[in-house]
Amino acid sequence: MRNQLFFGAAFAALVMPAVASAQSTGSMEFDEGDIVVKARTEKGIAGIESPDTSKAKGVLNQEFISRQTPGNSILNTINSLPGVSFQNNDPFGSAGGTLNIRGFDSSRIALTFDGIPLNDSGNYAIFSNQQLDPELIENVNVNYGSTDVDTPTAAATGSTVNYRTRNPSEQLGARFLASVGDFNYYRFFGMIDTGNITSFGTRLFVAASRTENNWYLNDFGKIFKQQYNAKLYQPIGDNGDFVSISGNYNQNRNNFGGSAPLRSDNNIFSQSTAAPNSIGNPALVTGAVRTPGTNSNGNRFPNGFNELPYTVPRCTLTAARPGLTDTPFAPAAPLQGCGTSFDERFNPSNTGSVRINSRFTLADRLVLTVDPSYQYVKANGGGTVAGSEGTGTLAGVRPAGSITTGYVGTVVTAINTGAGQTTTTNFFGRDLNGDGDVLDTVTVLRPSQTQTSRFGVLASLRWDVTDDHSVRVTYSFDRARHRQTGEAGFLRANGQPFDVFPVNAPILTSAGTVLQGRDRLSFATLHQVSGEYRGKFFDEALVVTAGIRAPFYSRDLTQNCFTTAASGNVACTNQTAAFAAANPYVFNATTNTATGFAPPQSRSFNYQRVLPNVGFVFKPADGWSVFGNYSKGLQVPSTDNLYQNFYFPLSSPSGQPEPETTDNFDAGLRYNSSKLQVQVGPYFSRFTNRLANAFDPDTQVTLFRNLGTVDKYGFDGSVTYRPIPELTLYVFGSYLDSNIQSNVQIGRCPTTLTAANTTVNCTVAGAPIFALTAGRRESGAPVYTVGGRVQGQLGPVEIGIQVKRTGPRFLNDQNLPALQCTGTVINQVCPTAANTPATFTGTRGFAIQTYDASTPAYTLIDADVRLPMGWAGLNDKTYLQLNVQNLANQYFVGGFNGGATTQFNNPFAQIGTPRTFIMTLNVGF
Repeated sequence: MRNQLFFGAAFAALVMPAVASAQSTGSMEFDEGDIVVKARTEKGIAGIESPDTSKAKGVLNQEFISRQTPGNSILNTINSLPGVSFQNNDPFGSAGGTLNIRGFDSSRIALTFDGIPLNDSGNYAIFSNQQLDPELIENVNVNYGSTDVDTPTAAATGSTVNYRTRNPSEQLGARFLASVGDFNYYRFFGMIDTGNITSFGTRLFVAASRTENNWYLNDFGKIFKQQYNAKLYQPIGDNGDFVSISGNYNQNRNNFGGSAPLRSDNNIFSQSTAAPNSIGNPALVTGAVRTPGTNSNGNRFPNGFNELPYTVPRCTLTAARPGLTDTPFAPAAPLQGCGTSFDERFNPSNTGSVRINSRFTLADRLVLTVDPSYQYVKANGGGTVAGSEGTGTLAGVRPAGSITTGYVGTVVTAINTGAGQTTTTNFFGRDLNGDGDVLDTVTVLRPSQTQTSRFGVLASLRWDVTDDHSVRVTYSFDRARHRQTGEAGFLRANGQPFDVFPVNAPILTSAGTVLQGRDRLSFATLHQVSGEYRGKFFDEALVVTAGIRAPFYSRDLTQNCFTTAASGNVACTNQTAAFAAANPYVFNATTNTATGFAPPQSRSFNYQRVLPNVGFVFKPADGWSVFGNYSKGLQVPSTDNLYQNFYFPLSSPSGQPEPETTDNFDAGLRYNSSKLQVQVGPYFSRFTNRLANAFDPDTQVTLFRNLGTVDKYGFDGSVTYRPIPELTLYVFGSYLDSNIQSNVQIGRCPTTLTAANTTVNCTVAGAPIFALTAGRRESGAPVYTVGGRVQGQLGPVEIGIQVKRTGPRFLNDQNLPALQCTGTVINQVCPTAANTPATFTGTRGFAIQTYDASTPAYTLIDADVRLPMGWAGLNDKTYLQLNVQNLANQYFVGGFNGGATTQFNNPFAQIGTPRTFIMTLNVGF
């Protein structure tokens, strides 16, 4: 009956075609229309579809999704599409991951769920562990290099990922899954379809899941996830009109894990200048052995799975002593900082949404769709700090009678000059450990907390002027209230929090105020109008689409703390006036530099662009088509980056960075038949005004600003072939190249050169220092990806084997090895004998290579085996399924962020996931 729903009345209304390749209900009605109906098979081949559109696009439906590990993130599933690179942080999809499509990182990719945007409203991040349970996803489609005309975003300069919830069945039914696997993994999923509960076809499903497992990386971390979903569907008439309302709630309680410094040097190196050595001729000292782990000081990246799991030492805080000065327990290594290690931190999140999708036929050839939504997010990144029971000074000498509590920042000894903070202290002015004194320093939980409330609506009006010509206009509204704070909470004796959300019951200062590590409020508002025309010519041999998207985006930001440096560091206090007087802020418009602390303030930013989106599909012969598309993308600056620039006046050159834009071109050739699908073609993207943290030559500090142009280009291809019903072959591949157009300035030579500061790259006073990025690839993205899948049936057993090889990824934009300097870096180089003149009188150092220029390529093989239980007298909806991830147990470097311009940078990278077995019993009726 469910197939009848889609291919009956809705088919006539062109609803089903767009389900396979569109995001909103409006796009379902228009974006691909009957092009898709006539040019592809009913559900693709083995769940893989190549819609016949002007955009390079891939679709995976439930037939493919269900073969993957139950409960895994849908973003891991799309790793089987060309151009997509995803590294899961754990084998089960509950701990996050790193997404990259055609070289664009996740902050530049639009992710939507039933048409609503899922990117963080502040920094555009994507959280792969918070996605819908895969059993409920009808399909997921990926635009490899462009947005849809009605995509509600001002952040996507690259690709889009869209997925939609299944509709409730017309028949009463249920589905239950129970999974067990390695690392004490278990998962339960249940769904009940009510079937039609009224004569009008009203139907509903409810679903819930619970997942729990241990971290594979260490002997401490746990991962817990639960999710609840429901959808009510009401058809209206028999022409495809409907109203549906869906709800989703997801809860994650995870320890961090697996993010280790990406370095392979086995020892801690330093140098000695003691006699008979000297500052001009130091001796290299080989120190302690580095061990695998997540600490930046003495750890390194594991060399293989044989070094896992690493140990997270356990300890108990010492008892408080009345009248004595207590400090956080600090025994000998490796037990320092009880409760403060990265692996002990929690990364909790509560997310939920309510989504309405609707379609109304207003008149013959006139259709209105309206999709309102609400989303809520509560999350933090964990972390502890030292909390002082005492008070701090506002500046060098405490003013008479001044007591400062609720202050987070540096205890300054002089007026700050903008060089940045050196320490962070939290003054509560009260007893924190119950010993009756205010002499102690106590470890407390103080994460960066985010709470977001977000309302949105997408509305679209479609008019079929004739059978061959259609137009639509759309309006999108998205408003997010983004509250970011830094409350503190108490820890248990073992260093674990009483409540992972300190915002629920924050520690108060002696003044009765809430101590904040950060304190800011943002409103992000999008008004977007768009229009699109589709015309069919020459007996539908040529289909042309032409659209315009015009986002009007505003950010209203309030910073309640002092911005203490160009780096964006803040100091928060409950004595604003006194603190401002002690650290007066002065800006020099001539030199574009500032001293002191920028006071709390509010700013508003407005951005608007007109973004074209045009394309064509030409069919020279039956089954064949040639396609092309041009679209323009836009990303306005994120809240984090705009707040960083609060250190400078809004009117200054550094106060308001410009949005970045892309010009994206797709072209290709497709062939579609019942047995064969082929899609191949080149692409090109020009990335303009790239936004990044970089050295600013005017202010002489590193801040968020616009860099130059980057060209990205390559080709994607995929082939799906089913020679017989029992066998499917699928191969895909991508090659990615990028070209940074100019060198990036990372510093400036001293204005006065001396024998102690002259290096080979600085022989002219005041000369700029450049990172040699021109002509190099962007870091973080693989050079290529290639993979495939074979799926076959042997008697009652269904077997699938899929493989994915991911090419090298550069660590920095100079494409050079990572280094550590045993001395002090001067003029952006290590002052080695080779980098300094013979007359150099400063302290020389040694440049130690800590990692190669790029990570090694790696190959992952996954397998799935399904045994339907029809042979045992049960129905074929009941089956056993075995999934094996990383069958060959290939060790690899997981996800990491690129973008570094200097060699003296070792990024933190996730440790790749090992071979993992998961067995699932699926019961359905």
